[in-house]
Amino acid sequence: MAVLHKGTAFFFLLPFRSCPGDTAGPFVVPWKIIFTKILLLCVICQPMPALSVVIITFNEEKNIRRCMESVAGLGDEILVVDSGSTDGTVEIARSLGATLVHQPFLGYIEQKNFATGKASHDWVLALDADEALSSELKADIARVMQEPSVKGYTMNRLTCYCGVWVRHGGWYPDVKLRLYQRSAGTWAGTNPHDRYRFHEETVTMQLKGDILHYSYSSLSDHLKQIDRFSTIGARALYEKGETGSLLKLFYKPPARFIRNYILRRGFLDGLTGFIIGVNSAHAVFLKYLRLYYLHQGKTI
Repeated sequence: MAVLHKGTAFFFLLPFRSCPGDTAGPFVVPWKIIFTKILLLCVICQPMPALSVVIITFNEEKNIRRCMESVAGLGDEILVVDSGSTDGTVEIARSLGATLVHQPFLGYIEQKNFATGKASHDWVLALDADEALSSELKADIARVMQEPSVKGYTMNRLTCYCGVWVRHGGWYPDVKLRLYQRSAGTWAGTNPHDRYRFHEETVTMQLKGDILHYSYSSLSDHLKQIDRFSTIGARALYEKGETGSLLKLFYKPPARFIRNYILRRGFLDGLTGFIIGVNSAHAVFLKYLRLYYLHQGKTI
């Protein structure tokens, strides 16, 4: 796509007048004026970078429509990488114009790297299916994509927990780097927690607005994810060679509760903040208990 800078369209609508001394009349177009204006048009019309919106999915029929509708008209491509959904995810995504790619789940980091690699364009906006752009964030992405000045843009993520928007306890602003040039970096981290990492030190810019994260619709949803994520996290730590010990079981869970509920003011979110604080400590306990069991050769 090309962007016509402000004032350019007005300039090209002005009447063409002849050069001084031209006897052909004031509204006849001399070839020198035509050439000059064509040259200016080539300089002023700048190509706007194409953008791929990349979403990874698995049984996300409750979320995928909201996610895709929030980015409608923003990208040149919406790519959905699905890992074998058995609900209506694929059909909904296809009906909304997405390009579908099937890939068995490789791990959170690996799946995002696979999806980024399948994108048609170098500029990528990566979202999870349970996320959506606020109108303010969508507008700001559209603005910076007219002429990107850095290789990556960060944005805040605001999480909805059982119908309550959480603004404390370390859950907000929860800054994420989701708009980036894929040639400049790669997804990294420790599963299941991924982050985009540049190949070299790079300046980023913060965008206005929020990613709206519709995380858990019920307490049971959260407990199921804690069970799954603590298992993945324990295996990842084990593979990295981290040792498991009973000491970590005693101090890490209460340290997490104190950090999130007290130091990061989770108590300001009321009962929801307390539930999140307790569950976060429980998640840490399970992860390090399972790490300890792995080193003992026990089943986790």
